[in-house]
Amino acid sequence: MTTIYDIAKKTGYSPTTVSKAFNNYSDVRAKTREEILRTAREMGYLPNAHARTLTTKKSWTLGVLFVEGTGAGIRHPFFGAVIESFKQIAVDKGYALMFISKDVGGKQSGYLENCRIHGVDGVVVFLSDYEDPYFLELLESNIPTVILDYETPKSHTVCSDNMAGAMMAVDYLTSLGHSRIAHISGGVNTVPGNQRQEGYLAAMKRHGNELREEYIVEGEFYVLENGYTAMQKLLALPERPTAVFASGDMLALGAMMAAKDSGLSVPGDISVMGYDDIELARYVTPALTTVRQDTASLGIRAAEVLLASVDRKGNGMEAIVLPVEVIERESCAPPGKK
Repeated sequence: MTTIYDIAKKTGYSPTTVSKAFNNYSDVRAKTREEILRTAREMGYLPNAHARTLTTKKSWTLGVLFVEGTGAGIRHPFFGAVIESFKQIAVDKGYALMFISKDVGGKQSGYLENCRIHGVDGVVVFLSDYEDPYFLELLESNIPTVILDYETPKSHTVCSDNMAGAMMAVDYLTSLGHSRIAHISGGVNTVPGNQRQEGYLAAMKRHGNELREEYIVEGEFYVLENGYTAMQKLLALPERPTAVFASGDMLALGAMMAAKDSGLSVPGDISVMGYDDIELARYVTPALTTVRQDTASLGIRAAEVLLASVDRKGNGMEAIVLPVEVIERESCAPPGKK
């Protein structure tokens, strides 16, 4: 059986150069690459990856478009958990993952051009700016996509039931006796943030709780620092809330820190509830009561839907909404209970 060492001996190039030519390294001259590939064909050699591509008409590569505004990147526990479960399914099916950017060869181009240059079979999208023209260009293309936490008829989508989860949070806090319930929003410029705020408002109205404009403070981007600042604003009100529902666990943890730094007890003086159920939520003191999103299922279903689309299975775009549940821990208690 012919190997790259046979090709190296025949062409006079090193095995490293031969390998780089097969893998399209930029430091191999076009003339050199052509000579190596021609010799490989003449000797009946074809790298495994190339063979699979020619046989199946697929690159066996999935793009990951991940852009979020926190600066935390994949280190954010929610995103990291979803991408990890997505990766496990993709790898098990024989796919490699590649992160997509707007830059190709050091020059800004666009997500679509990047995808076409690398021949990705499909793209999973985690994005903070869905009005980005480069994203919209990708969405209009024929490359299969699945988008997390977004709504559009132009792509497969997977998300949790954000509105129901927020309503469940308010229901739970109301069941403890709270009526002065504030909301630290994740921002209405995102689908999850908007839906969770809508769920909060709907549940407050349903229970007859007074809706106060000053009780809704935008945390934005789901980071601890913004939760801290938002909580400071709530605690400075003439009549502070007895409970706070935050649109994300990182916001809730920031809110708890602000309460403690102000000399208040959680939940003795004020209850705090989050959303996501990141791993850290169970280890802080007090442990955080929250609404759990099933990050494993989000990643798995996103991978399954995208791979089915790549294989041309199924008809039409799927919009998958996964259920959530309240996880009761120690950060919430009846008002005034020390």
